[in-house]
Amino acid sequence: MALLAVDMRKYADGLSALVMSKLGQEPTSGHVFVFFNRRRDIIRILFWERDGYWVLSKKVQRGHFRRMKIDNETASVVVTAEQLHEILIAIEIGRNHDKPTLH
Repeated sequence: MALLAVDMRKYADGLSALVMSKLGQEPTSGHVFVFFNRRRDIIRILFWERDGYWVLSKKVQRGHFRRMKIDNETASVVVTAEQLHEILIAIEIGRNHDKPTLH
């Protein structure tokens, strides 16, 4: 999961380029890559399946996706399926603080 906000105009090609350049990972590795926008009201999930990318996207109408508590300043973090599920269902209502953006 990318910890820095991402420009949500990016889609499969742009997100896969970020995976390589900013996260240092191979986007066709079979891993699932998760991105949020600055307000954390949009989430994009990128993964590769045999012959192409899947991109899943959700925009919440009110509130934002919960931020994970991370001890160090890294570009990404590995999360379990259970942790991702908690992030997807735990929408917080209230003000969200701006964070740096991946371009």
